[in-house]
Amino acid sequence: MTGQPRAEDLLREIAPQVLGVLVRRYGQFDACEDAVQEALLAAVVQWPAEGIPDRPRAWLLTVAGRALVDGWRADSARRHRETAVALDPAGPVPAADRGDTDPPGGPPGADRDDTLTLVFLCCHPALSPPSQLALTLRAVGGLTTAEIAAAFLVPVATIAKRIGRAKQRIREAGARFELPAEPEAAERLGVVLHVLYLIFNEGYTASSGPALQRADLTAEAIRLARLLYRLLPGQGEVAGLLALMLLTDARRAARTDTGGRAVPLAEQNRALWDAAAIAEGQALLAKTLGAGPVGPYQLQAAIAALHDEAPTAEQTDWPQILALYDILAAVAPGPMVTLSRAVALAMVHGPRAGLALLGTLDTDARMAHTHRLEAVRAHLLEQAGDAAAARRSYLRAAAMTASLPEQRYLVLRAARLDQP
Repeated sequence: MTGQPRAEDLLREIAPQVLGVLVRRYGQFDACEDAVQEALLAAVVQWPAEGIPDRPRAWLLTVAGRALVDGWRADSARRHRETAVALDPAGPVPAADRGDTDPPGGPPGADRDDTLTLVFLCCHPALSPPSQLALTLRAVGGLTTAEIAAAFLVPVATIAKRIGRAKQRIREAGARFELPAEPEAAERLGVVLHVLYLIFNEGYTASSGPALQRADLTAEAIRLARLLYRLLPGQGEVAGLLALMLLTDARRAARTDTGGRAVPLAEQNRALWDAAAIAEGQALLAKTLGAGPVGPYQLQAAIAALHDEAPTAEQTDWPQILALYDILAAVAPGPMVTLSRAVALAMVHGPRAGLALLGTLDTDARMAHTHRLEAVRAHLLEQAGDAAAARRSYLRAAAMTASLPEQRYLVLRAARLDQP
């Protein structure tokens, strides 16, 4: 095998596709996900020694199919029949009941990418919105329970319970594995967009680990957003989310230096930004803005575009960015919007104004699970000339994050304030 990181990236990419094939074929979401997890474990054990197979997706599908069949064999034939009928009376009979002992590996449709259908299944209306989000991030995004908890700003145990309940509800609802018709698809759209947004965010700034970014996650989020845009081209927020991802991901190459250290936006080499991605995002935004109601993703894309259009950090149109954040705060209020708006407010009206707005978040329990409030506070305190308080906030923020690059960056900022 030529490098474990490549294998890990490949597994993350194809695992949702394999899960989609199995769920489409057999209908049992929870059993299929368990089988895929067994196959992933087998790949992690075997691939380093034997090399990546020529057809890794087919390999994973075969191993997962065997695990699924073995699981059915462990139960009684009566339970097999009852489960199949309960899930989908008109659907396929489990392999164990047909006497088919060969695992799925190449039947018609095996090469189809069902990832987007899987997203809509996880966003089934029988689930609460938080459960929809958590289940999709787990099954499609491949995020760990800890990563999902970080994205939700809640304890890990809460997410674990939420995912378990969601799997059970999918089973009880007898959900079919198919793309919903457009009226129903539009009803689920908000959750689907939020899921893709969170997958992208985890990739753009990883909540834990040695790397600041995870290009596999951002690429998958962009790929799914493109599929969704082709499915629902008339939805402005779909175009807005895709534009936001492209305009943001365009800066990826400049966000770390050669040593992997984080580089803040104001200090990035803008020549490294992806001009093609910026142009595509701008074109999408120009096409969708003004064509219908403006939502939060379009507003965030417009903010990203203003950053990307500025030749230098000093030439950034902060008054316009602040105006857009004011609208965003009215359309989709939340602590992270307030956090970003405080930065824009500080750039326009001075750091003390930004710090005053940050103070409104001190009693928000959701901010107890993220380091970002203290990190922004430290930055604004440094701008305000309060070096001692800034240093304390930088160190508090560093202690709260599991991202090693962010830890190093924050500790370094604190150390610089110690220097005369």
